Amino acid sequence: MLEQAEFANEAFYLAFEGMDYEAMAHLWSGEREVICLHPGWPALVGRDAVLDSWRSILSNPQQGQVSFYDAQARQISTDTVAVVCYELAGDNVMVATNIFAQEDERLRMVFHQSGFCGNPPPPPT
Repeated sequence: MLEQAEFANEAFYLAFEGMDYEAMAHLWSGEREVICLHPGWPALVGRDAVLDSWRSILSNPQQGQVSFYDAQARQISTDTVAVVCYELAGDNVMVATNIFAQEDERLRMVFHQSGFCGNPPPPPT
């Protein structure tokens, strides 16, 4: 399950980098309650609110590239895995938590939180 979570986490960032709303929507759970905490935004609860935020972000031509590094997956229950990683957004480094839960024989995102990190590990060179 950890390998599946690492794959799902990479798919999340590929959708983000590719500004691909359909891929992003496909990653989020359709059965469970979902929560998303973007840096500086209020908490978003529920699939509609979360996907509306991603539609806005991914359709914004001013949105810069975001990539990730140093992902570490940990199983937190029998059907749930948390991935903690660092995000590169321009000159900013953020720390993110992405939680995936088993749904329809694959992992789907139920939680994303990203916030600025004051002392991150250096990105790979």
